[in-house]
Amino acid sequence: MELASEGKQRAWWQPLGLPYSTYVGLEAEAASISDYGLGIMPGLLQTPDYARAVVRAAVPRWVPEVVEQRVEGRMARQRLLFSERVPHFEAVVDESVLHRVVGSRAIMRAQLERLLELSDLPGVTLRVIPYAAGALPAGNNKFIILRFALPTVSDVVFIEGLTGDLYLEDPDDVEVYNTTFRTLIHLAASPDTTREIIAAMIVSYGAQLS
Repeated sequence: MELASEGKQRAWWQPLGLPYSTYVGLEAEAASISDYGLGIMPGLLQTPDYARAVVRAAVPRWVPEVVEQRVEGRMARQRLLFSERVPHFEAVVDESVLHRVVGSRAIMRAQLERLLELSDLPGVTLRVIPYAAGALPAGNNKFIILRFALPTVSDVVFIEGLTGDLYLEDPDDVEVYNTTFRTLIHLAASPDTTREIIAAMIVSYGAQLS
């Protein structure tokens, strides 16, 4: 909680009043972030149009002003990837994320082009799990592991829920997620092959638009 508070004190996104500010405060202090997603792109890699479509789908009743506030907050978080103390960000996504048309095919093409750009950053590692990998070991669709530079601070697993968020700090629980993430990495394509998969999907979306 102290780390989350320190992160929030230095954050430019604080005036946005985001409901998940505790997580964002921890994210801002993390030395490394391991993000696994089965349904959508990682928030730190989303384009504004993709994020807007995701937010609208998640809570259809939100008025446009709230939707734009959430999108602005997501874009502000991405400054982490370009900051002086950038954490190592490692993302593993299922291939289905590339095929699911969020918003429109044009939005998806721009989103995948953005993935290629961000995967070139020195602090970003992106891997896609191809369909051929078979069954996946993760029982939930999304989890994020946050690790911190201080050896006295334990890793934290963040799980976003429909009615509330879960933070796991028990070493045994965290190790289960660490082991699962390592298994997912083993099933995933290499970063170079991942870029080839994404590039092929960009061509596919382009052909569908022409």
